[in-house]
Amino acid sequence: MTPAAETRSTPRSSRILWLLLGATVLGAALSVLAVQWCRVNGWIDPGQHVHMCYSDFSLLFTERGLAEGRFPFVDDVPTDQVMEYPVLIGVVAGLVSMLVPGTGEGHERVLAFYDLNHALVVLYWLGTVLATAFSAGRRRSDALLVALAPGIILTLSVNWDMWAVFLGALALLLWGRGRPVWAGVLIGLGAAMKLYPLFFFGAVLVLCLRAGRLRSAAATLVAAVVTWAAVNLPFMVTSFDQWATFYRFSSEREVSFSSMWLAFGWLGLDGEGFSLLSNGLFLLCCLGVAYLAWAAPTRPRMAQLCFLIVASFILLGKVYSPQFVMWLIPLVVLARPRVRAFVVWQAAEVFHWAAVWLMSAKITSGGEIGAGHHLIEGAYGLGIVLHMAAAIYLMVQVVREILHPELDVVRSDATSTPASPGTAYDPLAGVLADRPDVVALPGLGLRTALRVRW
Repeated sequence: MTPAAETRSTPRSSRILWLLLGATVLGAALSVLAVQWCRVNGWIDPGQHVHMCYSDFSLLFTERGLAEGRFPFVDDVPTDQVMEYPVLIGVVAGLVSMLVPGTGEGHERVLAFYDLNHALVVLYWLGTVLATAFSAGRRRSDALLVALAPGIILTLSVNWDMWAVFLGALALLLWGRGRPVWAGVLIGLGAAMKLYPLFFFGAVLVLCLRAGRLRSAAATLVAAVVTWAAVNLPFMVTSFDQWATFYRFSSEREVSFSSMWLAFGWLGLDGEGFSLLSNGLFLLCCLGVAYLAWAAPTRPRMAQLCFLIVASFILLGKVYSPQFVMWLIPLVVLARPRVRAFVVWQAAEVFHWAAVWLMSAKITSGGEIGAGHHLIEGAYGLGIVLHMAAAIYLMVQVVREILHPELDVVRSDATSTPASPGTAYDPLAGVLADRPDVVALPGLGLRTALRVRW
């Protein structure tokens, strides 16, 4: 099926789009309801943790100089007020703070800043839903899972992650529409917001090499680097110390927030030591994904590889904040749109989310909440295990479907009969659609082929 045929407007596709809009509006209403206690009572400890409505929006408005009119990465601020995020988050936060009327750190101004940011992430959530729908080929209704995902409803306003999720989703859509340069622009913007969209380029590179289309990978990379540099260079030149804070902080910070490395404190490593170990293992995972992409009997789909790479990064990271689940949701929907597995995974993530906030409530209350027992600690540990086990299960199933493409429902739906090993349908193939393989490695059913082409 050609991209034009997939995107042709029909009454049914119009109904699906309206359904997606309605479902996202419902999800957005639930996301507001989930934080209503904090909107009414303020973001105070330990209440915001007990009621599970914590948000970096409100915290950073008062603690990073935004309420005083200071613009991140532009105005001089004390060391403890420097934004510890990539610059595009700082720019967004600074611009939104300029829209808040009045002066000072009163509840009304904090609430206004929070509400403006919440409204914006809702818009980008809708954009992510639509981008996922158009990226799914004939399976547009799969995007309902993104519109109603509990992981998004509950964590949407914790931080600005949805901005990066949208930029990454749009980058995949543009790649699938045969626009590698514009895909690179969106990857560059996404990486300037959160680094993880940059990992999509790994999938682009290995698939382009297998299909003999390296010039498309090069175009994507150049566009991404130029875009990222255009956003970052002005701040690197004018305020290098503030700009570099994110990268120093990421390297030096201690293991925290649901990371599997919490169980390895006996290694005696500091933050930089765990960064080296984590990054080294992540590199090995990326090499494994590359080998899978080059040796699989049928060329893997773009979404499958992106999911495996990002999931590896999340599982091996020093930190797993609750909102990181949003990074994976559109990728899971595109890589393996099976409702039952998705629901089980989301249930594990919701349990983990609740356990995190209960643990945080106990800490911020000085141990008063949950005093006299260890149920909260037990739930927190179980939540970490469940979240990791569910993600690993999805990864194993995606690898299985790459090796046995007849089990892949996306490829099966492309024809009236189940997909065969020779089928290479991918709604996000883009410029690689219908191109024969020129690079293949042995070991998973292929004969060696090394005819590298530009």
